[in-house]
Amino acid sequence: MGRDTLTGSRIRERRAVAGMRQAELAKAVGISPSYLNLIEHNRRRIGGKLLVDIAMELGVETSLLSEGAEAGLISTLEEAAADGAQAGAEVDRADEFAGRFPGWAALIARQHSRIENLERTAVTLTDRLTHDPHLATSMHEMLTMVTAIRSTAGILAEPGEIEPEWQTRFHRNLNEDSQRLADSSQQLVAYLDGAGDAAASLTLPTEEVDAMLSTHGFRFDDLVEADATELRKFVQSQTELTSEPSQGMAMTVIRQLLDDARRLPAGRLEVLVAELGAAPVDIANMAGVPLAVVLRRMAAFSKEVLPVACGLVMCDGAGTLMLRKAVDGFPMPRFSAACPKWPLFQALARPMQPLRQVVTVTGRDARSFECFAVADPIGPMRVDAPPLYHSYMLIIPQEAHAVDGYEVGSTCRVCPSQGCEGRREPSLLA
Repeated sequence: MGRDTLTGSRIRERRAVAGMRQAELAKAVGISPSYLNLIEHNRRRIGGKLLVDIAMELGVETSLLSEGAEAGLISTLEEAAADGAQAGAEVDRADEFAGRFPGWAALIARQHSRIENLERTAVTLTDRLTHDPHLATSMHEMLTMVTAIRSTAGILAEPGEIEPEWQTRFHRNLNEDSQRLADSSQQLVAYLDGAGDAAASLTLPTEEVDAMLSTHGFRFDDLVEADATELRKFVQSQTELTSEPSQGMAMTVIRQLLDDARRLPAGRLEVLVAELGAAPVDIANMAGVPLAVVLRRMAAFSKEVLPVACGLVMCDGAGTLMLRKAVDGFPMPRFSAACPKWPLFQALARPMQPLRQVVTVTGRDARSFECFAVADPIGPMRVDAPPLYHSYMLIIPQEAHAVDGYEVGSTCRVCPSQGCEGRREPSLLA
């Protein structure tokens, strides 16, 4: 039933809420009860002055009767029904339900949003507890100190006398180990307390670099003319980079982005995209630059040259994610391994061969993306030495859901996909 044909149902519901009989409302607006009955059962269209009069008698805005529930609410109901398809929900009647029971509809929409938020929290915490290196190190240190305290206490508890000098030494060790255990416990508790926000605590140099790049939008064109000293001062001034390893990694990434800016200036990229569209391979051929350069430049300037912002991810030859530019709907794990079905990893098996794949990410949103990937060699060529590669993948959101999109996930731990050949471990959400 179309949304414009439900005015009668809304009139009937509002009349019932107002406690009016059908005959009373019909008399008040100057029509027969039988005609009002046809209207309320959506057998007669209504508009103009009659709709205004009925709305006035019912004490509601005319738009509430003619337009019904907001499109956003209806869309959320349809998503909730799709997620619970096994319950046999009538997806095509979401608008009618929202029009007849706006309160219940709003409640269902809020519960659906809450479930989504809780699932995202579970994903983040599971990923963190399973793979967080800081947490693993802290637990190892605590277990080591507990073992030391137990060993010392066992010696002191053994029968027989211990020489005063050794007894004093054991007591001192117990005190020192206990103090270290207490300090480590407090630090671990403070770390976990601050972990409610998935992005609040950075534990690896790569994460610090990702945060810095995100702050600048992966764009450093104003540093193209900077010398090594100026570039080093710029990196050292970035508050996100708290360690020397992260600053060193940032220097490498920024140098590469600056080289990209020299080889494919922003103005040239904008002209090529306007002429060729979102076609990285064609742009690379026209500009005479490697495809990886185009992928990085398009990700940085996607808001200016494309209708939507794009994402970018890079990995090394071992499949470890080293660079992330996030995009809505395409989750990228922080600690655990990513989905092996990403085109990013397929490119490693076919170095320097451009790959294009439309993918659909599993989950509630089930959004589709057009992905372009390529693996390029790094470092100088050497005789009798195996080459090393970095693989890049540009992620372009698609407006429409791709029915035949290749299904991929984020990481096995939270991927609900059934019967996946690449699954490494069971999913919490399956």
